[in-house]
Amino acid sequence: MNIPNILTVLRVLLIPIFILLFYLPFGWSYLASSAVFALAAVTDWLDGYLARRLEQSTPFGAFLDPVADKLMVAVALVLLVEEHANLWLTLPAAIIIGREIVISALREWMAELGARAQVAVSRLGKWKTAAQMTALVILLANPPVVTFWVLLGYSLLMVAAGLTLWSMCHYLLAAWPHLSTTTEKK
Repeated sequence: MNIPNILTVLRVLLIPIFILLFYLPFGWSYLASSAVFALAAVTDWLDGYLARRLEQSTPFGAFLDPVADKLMVAVALVLLVEEHANLWLTLPAAIIIGREIVISALREWMAELGARAQVAVSRLGKWKTAAQMTALVILLANPPVVTFWVLLGYSLLMVAAGLTLWSMCHYLLAAWPHLSTTTEKK
């Protein structure tokens, strides 16, 4: 266990705290759950930075880091969809969660073929993550009432969904030569 891996495990352990804070019947619970989510987002960046900087990348970290990210984002999206219950949040949430499932399956399949590098994280994915995390922090910090901040959160989440679709197309095109080949029977 090194510092990057501890930060990744911490992110997973923050999920139940995040959920509990979200459901507390107090006005400050919005800000508290948003702060925990923001802390998790910062640890996501920090664990990757430290793993590279300190040369402490491990197979455990490589496995758990994307899992922790996807769990935290999926939980936040599900909670927000329940809370806001509208198309402006539900559609981008479905796109984002659906894309994560497709790309996770694609990466696993490409790894089996020994071609995982062709579907590695791109700069586009980094922009998508930034828009998504910012949108989620904003939406979690505010009650589901139409305000400037909530509209900004919806807008950023729609941008993230658009970037999500774009990056998914990018990954699928990169994998297409492997997806479109046929195997010969012996």
